[in-house]
Amino acid sequence: MLKKIVLSVLCILMGVIFLYSGYTKLYPIEPFEYTFVDLGFINWQIAPFVARLMIAAEFAIGILLVLHINLRMAYKMAIAILLVFCVYLLLLMIIVGNKGNCGCFGTALPMTPLQALIKNIGMLGAFAVLYKFHEGWDVKDKKRYLVIVPIAVSLAMPFVLNPVELDYSQAYLNKPEENFKLELDSLYKDATLNIPPTSLSKGKHVMAFMSLKCPHCRIAAKKIRIIHERNPSLSFYFVLNGDEENLKPFFEDTHTEEIPHCILLGRNFIYLAGMDMPTIYLVNNSTVEHWVNYIDLDQKEIEKWVAE
Repeated sequence: MLKKIVLSVLCILMGVIFLYSGYTKLYPIEPFEYTFVDLGFINWQIAPFVARLMIAAEFAIGILLVLHINLRMAYKMAIAILLVFCVYLLLLMIIVGNKGNCGCFGTALPMTPLQALIKNIGMLGAFAVLYKFHEGWDVKDKKRYLVIVPIAVSLAMPFVLNPVELDYSQAYLNKPEENFKLELDSLYKDATLNIPPTSLSKGKHVMAFMSLKCPHCRIAAKKIRIIHERNPSLSFYFVLNGDEENLKPFFEDTHTEEIPHCILLGRNFIYLAGMDMPTIYLVNNSTVEHWVNYIDLDQKEIEKWVAE
C-alpha cells in the first residue's frame, strides 16, 4: 500500500513539473520560440507554432500524469520529450558552454544547461521506475474521451493563452512614421567601455538601447543575435545601460559578445532611448526611420529595409 502511495505521489510530482515547465515557457514565450530558430532548421514564421505545440505536449503529459490516465502513453511521451531536451542541452553546452539560462523553466527559474541536463536525467530515472512499477488507470474503449479531452484542451491552451500574431512585423515596419534625427554626439562623447564608430552616423544600422538588468532587453538581445548569425551583413549596435559588472551575466545569458556595443549612462542614455526598454531604432544616416518593438523585429523586413 505504501509503495503504491509513494509511486502515485511521484507520478503526480512529475506531472506538476511538466505543467509548470509548460506554463513558465508561455510568459514570455519569445525565448522559447527563438530556440527553434537558433537550431537552424525552423524559420521565424513556423517557430511560434512549433513552440506552442511543444508546450501543448508538456501540458498533455502533465495532465495525464496528474490524473493517472493512460500512464503508459504518458510515460513514453515524457521520455521522448526529455530525450529531445537532453540532446538539445548537450549541443548547447558544446556550442556555447555551460552558461546562461537554458530556458527549461522559461525566465521564472533560470538554470544552466548542465543543471537542466542533470534534472532531466533524474526525471528519466523516475520515469523508468514508474514505467516498471506503476500502471495507473486503464481507460477502456468506451471511455476514450477521458484521454481525448485533456489532450484536446492541452493542444488549445498555448494558442488561447498566448495567441500567435500572424502579420505583426510587416504591418509594423510598413506603417508610415515621422522620421526624427538621432543625436549621436552624446554617444561619441560620453560612451564608455568601447568607443562607438563614427560610421554609425552614415548608412543603415539597427541600434538597440538596452538595460543590462532588463529581462525584456535580454529577450531582444537573443533575437538580435540569431538574426545577426543568420545574416552577418546586417549592422547591429548595442547601447547598454548599467554597471560594467553586469555585463558578464548579460553576455552569458544572451551570447551577444560579438555584437558591437558600448555603455552609456544617465540622462544621455534616456535622451536617446527614452524610458521604455528595450528601444530598437532602424537608423538611416542618423535618422530614425522606424521605432520597432523587439517582438515585431523581423529579419526579412530588416533585409528589405536595408535593400531599399
